[in-house]
Amino acid sequence: MKIKNDNSTYGVLARLFHWLTFLILLFQLPLGLYLDNLEFSEFRLTVENIHIVIGMSIFYITLLRLIWKFLNPKPITSAVNKLQLIASKAVHGLFYVVLFLITVSGILKLLLSGEEVNFIISRVHINYFNYELADQFHVVHVISAYFLVLLFTIHLGAVVYHYLIQKDPILKKML
Repeated sequence: MKIKNDNSTYGVLARLFHWLTFLILLFQLPLGLYLDNLEFSEFRLTVENIHIVIGMSIFYITLLRLIWKFLNPKPITSAVNKLQLIASKAVHGLFYVVLFLITVSGILKLLLSGEEVNFIISRVHINYFNYELADQFHVVHVISAYFLVLLFTIHLGAVVYHYLIQKDPILKKML
C-alpha cells in the first residue's frame, strides 16, 4: 500500500487521517455532551481537560490532514453528476470549517472564562474576562458540534447511496 494517493485510491496517510479523525470524534462528541451536563466539580475539570486535549489533537490532525490534502493529488472521481460533485466538495469543505470553528470557539470560551488553554505544546492564559461572550462562544461550540453530526450523517448517506444504489467503488478508495 502506498503512502501517497494515486489516481484510483487514497494512500495510507490520507486514510489514516480520515479514520483516525472519525474514531477520535466518535469518542469526543459524546464526551462533550457528557461534559456539558456535569455539575462543577474536580471530576468535571478532569473530564474537561481530557476533552480539551482530545479537541486539540483533532485540531492538529485536521491541520496536518488539510496540508496533506493540498500536497497530494485526489484520486479521480468516478462518474458523478455535477450536483453530486458540488455537494461532495461543499460537505468536505464544511467538515474542515466546522472542525476549526469548534476548536476556535472552544478556545475562546475557555480564555474569556479566565481559564488556561492547553495547546498540548504550550499553555495559554489571558487576563481578560468576559463571561457573556464566553457563553456565546460556548453556544457556537455546541451548535457547531451538532452541525458536525449533521455533516457526518450527510456524508455517510452519500457513501451508502454510492455503494448500494450507484454501485460505484467510492468506498474502496478510503478502505
